[in-house]
Amino acid sequence: MARAALGLGSNLGDRRANLAGAVRRLGDAGPLVAVSSLYATAPIGGPTQGPFLNAVLVVETLLPPRALLDLGRAAEREAGRRRLVRWGPRSLDVDLLLYEGRKVDEPGLVVPHPRLAARRFALEPLVEAWPEAALPDGTAVASLLPGLGEQEVLVVEGPGWWRMAATED
Repeated sequence: MARAALGLGSNLGDRRANLAGAVRRLGDAGPLVAVSSLYATAPIGGPTQGPFLNAVLVVETLLPPRALLDLGRAAEREAGRRRLVRWGPRSLDVDLLLYEGRKVDEPGLVVPHPRLAARRFALEPLVEAWPEAALPDGTAVASLLPGLGEQEVLVVEGPGWWRMAATED
């Protein structure tokens, strides 16, 4: 089994429900180790669009990285995602951030996520859910946070938010 971290984001529709559905769907990959709090963040890049809700989930999985990303893409489709504009608004975005100790560089899949070190909206929930996470070179993910400057992220719901969302459905 390998430990992997997936970043989740949504800024269209019922954002919280979209993310909760993704957590449940991605649980098909294997046992959930942790799910971060729910964070509100401003969009970075792309066209003008509304704010995001973001979270990170950590899973123990037998799936190889490509199959895990494919499961994330299936969750996106189930949430109604359409890839019309790069970095445009989306009902669900699933990124494979880390796959325990592995570096992957192939068409359509780069792990660690190529912009992970520059995105507080991914790093803060990742460090919360997997405090000892490290890049394949051994760099502690938490050590990347101080260099990010003033990207604002705000915790809007603590751990367990996704379970509460499931009971509201």
